Amino acid sequence: MNHTAPAATPSSPTVAVLGIGLMGFPMARRLCEANIPVRAWNRSRSKAERLLPFGARVADSAAEAVAQADLVITLLENGEVVESVLMHPDTLAAIRPGTLVIDMSSILPAQARDHAQRLASHGAQHMDAPVSGGTVGAEQGTLAIMAGGEAADVERARPVLEALGRLTHVGPHGAGQLAKLANQMIVGITIGAVAEALLMCEKGGADMGQVRQAITGGFADSRILQVHGERMVQRDFTKRAAITVQLKDMRNALTTAQAVGFEAPITTLFEQLFSQAVEHGLGDLDHSALFVELAQRNGMR
Repeated sequence: MNHTAPAATPSSPTVAVLGIGLMGFPMARRLCEANIPVRAWNRSRSKAERLLPFGARVADSAAEAVAQADLVITLLENGEVVESVLMHPDTLAAIRPGTLVIDMSSILPAQARDHAQRLASHGAQHMDAPVSGGTVGAEQGTLAIMAGGEAADVERARPVLEALGRLTHVGPHGAGQLAKLANQMIVGITIGAVAEALLMCEKGGADMGQVRQAITGGFADSRILQVHGERMVQRDFTKRAAITVQLKDMRNALTTAQAVGFEAPITTLFEQLFSQAVEHGLGDLDHSALFVELAQRNGMR
């Protein structure tokens, strides 16, 4: 059941949303449904035009989208794309002093800190606010939003972001991205644990679906067991979050671990497993399809 988006006040800020993809579309739609003025931009204009029936205005360029915005939300593929779009000279020139840029993409913490410094020199504020909850959470407005930045900016953004989910301030610039990496480490590693355990049961002669039911509610229970475990039982690996995206996040986690002098052997192992899944042609499947990689290693289908 969808959560009702809070009604906007008459003084609701204009929000530019850059990136109308799997997550960007339902999130921007919820903002529209909360009566928040939205200016949408996407490289493929047709994706942004899907928001027209909900009252959004579609811009021809990122610079046009941000020119009259009070808040700018980026939902882009990775740090390099955020750099090319947000830090493009035309976009930067169009961002008005005092604008709050909320980067909800998943990028490196170091990139988030760099963007914050560069926007500050331009007179704009920045916070990194990646999310967890997937497309279901985006549609229902139940995302977990992890915010890094100044407390005053987080509170300024709260009335808008609460239309999308639960906002938690976790620390200074870059801390939101650290929290997101922690989330993705746990997700990726747990997907592997669930897949390996269920496959061993099937190899040994147990009914995998019934094993999943049997351990639900015990100490091994988790959202991953419930949601991704069901996908494994059903062999339904339709992309919700791609293996390639999970691999990107694991690599970002390892890059960050190295930067802070932290050894992460478990994440290192799973980075290798997801990498091999991509090499074997599974990259565009859902990240629960690590199950397929592990099944093939064991001569199972």
